[in-house]
Amino acid sequence: MMANGGGGGQAMPPGMYEGNGNYKGAMSDQEPQKKAGSWMQKPTVIPGCPPGLEYLTQVDQILVHQVVELLEAFTGWETKNRYVLKNTMGQQVYYAMEDSDLCMRQCCGPTRGFIIHITDNMGQEVMTVTRKFKCCAGCSWFSCCSLCAYEVLIESPPGNHIGTVRQDCSPWQPKFSIRDSSGQKALLIDGPCCVCQGAWCCEQEFIVKTTDGQEIGKIAKQFSGLIKEYFTDADNFGVQFPLDLEVKMKACLVGAVFLIDFMFFENESNNRNS
Repeated sequence: MMANGGGGGQAMPPGMYEGNGNYKGAMSDQEPQKKAGSWMQKPTVIPGCPPGLEYLTQVDQILVHQVVELLEAFTGWETKNRYVLKNTMGQQVYYAMEDSDLCMRQCCGPTRGFIIHITDNMGQEVMTVTRKFKCCAGCSWFSCCSLCAYEVLIESPPGNHIGTVRQDCSPWQPKFSIRDSSGQKALLIDGPCCVCQGAWCCEQEFIVKTTDGQEIGKIAKQFSGLIKEYFTDADNFGVQFPLDLEVKMKACLVGAVFLIDFMFFENESNNRNS
């Protein structure tokens, strides 16, 4: 995916992630003003909305751009994924960074367990997306069993479970369900019958539906350009949902992007072999 959008500003908050919801390196008083044109303005606090998710109440689409990792592109050494989340105006809404074990990244590749830390433009962690490693997961035929189904746990703020995205049983077509904090199905996601994994593939859509089958949005894997698709595993996604969709479900759809990315589009060798 693209490291920077059309705004021309720096794509990520300054400093390095500490793992406690903040980044090292203080932001100067001038920094927010300098970045104001490329950052989405922080909304006012909304009662009942998890802190930091207020941004999602104002949008009906989020663009997720994975940052190109040059070390990984030139050496094949698997690095931690980083993402920039923007609105349709190109303004940065969130920044996301993977936290995973070094050995697992090199040995397990896209099947690895991970935690995606999502922060706002001030470096405050607002959401986490967690997938535990499962050695036998991935095949949709056997995902009726929870031990064989990939799933991500969504927390906002970190420590407060708001939903889960789970791989559902299917004979062929990729299917997922979004479940609320009580485990009840709230939304469904149906993928294409054949997921194209390569540099020559066009846009691919994962359709978002209500539990009664009404289509209300989609997650689209977008074509990133032939060179980027061939030489890297950096991907672009677009997430569309109703503006009035409950904000926790919007957050879960954003979390679903990372699960879909790792399951189908993370392995760069797929691109070169296609």
